[in-house]
Amino acid sequence: MSDTTITKVDSAYSPKGHDGEKYLASGIHMAMRLWENEQPAAAKEPAARPYETVGYVISGRAELHVAGQMVLLEPGNSWVVPRGAEHSYKILEPFTAVETTSPPAHVHGREDK
Repeated sequence: MSDTTITKVDSAYSPKGHDGEKYLASGIHMAMRLWENEQPAAAKEPAARPYETVGYVISGRAELHVAGQMVLLEPGNSWVVPRGAEHSYKILEPFTAVETTSPPAHVHGREDK
């Protein structure tokens, strides 16, 4: 018999990571995070993660630096960071986006830098 459990997460009560991200719904193979009103800052140090990330920009602008390329992210844009790709983000103006990671980022120590 298949699992029929439905999970609903209200972002007003979501746990936050130490970078300010809100953890949203999480399944066995993927998890969602919300980055709300991230403020402009210098680019974060490059990192490579053991999961794939796809995201969607709700508001603001940011640069995504990955594999020697720079991609400008604006409202309505979506992106992919492949598993293991060294990348960094630079927030250009207050930025809100939703990301999904597969496998779930929290399972792979996202909080551990």
